[in-house]
Amino acid sequence: MGFYHGLVDGFARTQVGSWMFLHVLNPVDKRLIRWSNGALSSGFGTEFQNNTVLLRCTGAKSGKPRDIPLLAKPLDDGWVLIASATGREKNPAWYYNLKTHPHCSLLVPHRGAIPCIAREAEGVERDRAWLAANTQYSGYATVYQKRTQRRIPVMILVPAKQA
Repeated sequence: MGFYHGLVDGFARTQVGSWMFLHVLNPVDKRLIRWSNGALSSGFGTEFQNNTVLLRCTGAKSGKPRDIPLLAKPLDDGWVLIASATGREKNPAWYYNLKTHPHCSLLVPHRGAIPCIAREAEGVERDRAWLAANTQYSGYATVYQKRTQRRIPVMILVPAKQA
């Protein structure tokens, strides 16, 4: 892990860093990722840069398009998304969006927009995906899960042509 990556990783684990990522960097990333077709994000210069994606989904209640920047862990032929909301007590809205409307897309660095179908991982599949995501960012288990009483959901997205 490089020095700069270590700083970003450590900052993201703090309460201030969590707030900053949710309320400042996510809105910036939403525009930056869209503008650069996935090439640029706040993860630039870190080990996160190639796995910062823009989830494009449909609002569960509104039915309107929603763009959410997230860290995705490639696994097998798809991606793992962790609905941590940095350890908040409520699941993030995008989790409910995917549960209601599983057809979505990911804007992936160097690959462009990929139509996907989402499902919630359960049992052994969840355990495997959770471990894989924690190899990329261990803050999910070491910090975020400890901040909340809820079991953090794990979503699997696979390309629509493979589902």
